[in-house]
Amino acid sequence: MPSRPSRFRRLGVLNAWPEKDPAVREFVTAFTQALRRFGWVEGKNIRIDWRFAAGDPALFKPYAEELVGLSPDVIFAMTQPALAALQQQTHTIPIVFVVVLDPVGQGFVQSLAQPGGNITGFAIPDAPIMGKWLQLFKEVAPRVTRVAVIFNPDTALTAALDNRAIEAAAPSLGMTVTLAPVHDDAGIEEAIAAQAREPGGGLIALPDPFNGAHRDATIAAASRTGLPLIGPSEFWPKTGALMSYWFHEADLFPQAAPYIDRILKGTSPADLPIQQPTKFLLVINLKTAKALGLTVPPSMLDRADEVIE
Repeated sequence: MPSRPSRFRRLGVLNAWPEKDPAVREFVTAFTQALRRFGWVEGKNIRIDWRFAAGDPALFKPYAEELVGLSPDVIFAMTQPALAALQQQTHTIPIVFVVVLDPVGQGFVQSLAQPGGNITGFAIPDAPIMGKWLQLFKEVAPRVTRVAVIFNPDTALTAALDNRAIEAAAPSLGMTVTLAPVHDDAGIEEAIAAQAREPGGGLIALPDPFNGAHRDATIAAASRTGLPLIGPSEFWPKTGALMSYWFHEADLFPQAAPYIDRILKGTSPADLPIQQPTKFLLVINLKTAKALGLTVPPSMLDRADEVIE
């Protein structure tokens, strides 16, 4: 058991999602419990300044400015928009990130092994598995020939990478892809209604803070129109989407704690290599499948990490 640090320190957190979302509460709890295991107890030897952007692109910059203005010892950035906003505000305060795609290609770090600068963390290899989502559609919903991709271009900063991967996989599976950029619940309703006007439609929600914040609206619209929906985390099928194939996001947040601990004890973020998840979860909502008139193949159920009935 690590000894408890004696010096009072300050940690800023820029969370991309809504504070009261059940998934976010799980992330926050897992993270603070992990900090405790390293001896950092909020209110005793560390102050944590939380900011929740709730998927609103207008909030990332002012929240980043506020956090940097507090002169914390380290900042924890959740998702690409949070990291991008913070990078614009400081090149000296250490930043640990999670849920960021291609940090090298996006210019956040020099390399995965030696990030350099003031940024390190935990990246996500999401673009390579986007084609897998289309394959899953073919297995469980072979009638799907048209897929609409839901995302907010203001917060899905890697949508171009994700969409290229989806579009590249589509022809071999006999599918066409429509990009559906949205900015509010009305836009979500309109995009999904448009996709439902012709047969063979399906939906993909990109990993995007806006989509996370508007998950319920997207799932409700998909349910009303009878369209199968694949979401970017296990919380989507748990709240009514057809399925998800993604890493267990809650695992990343406690993994950030030892990096934050090491930085607080003097390690430079430049010396902490970028890590990536290696385990992915297939979660299927069998109740939703039945409501859509779909029969999930037994082989797929056998592969599933969780089946919601």
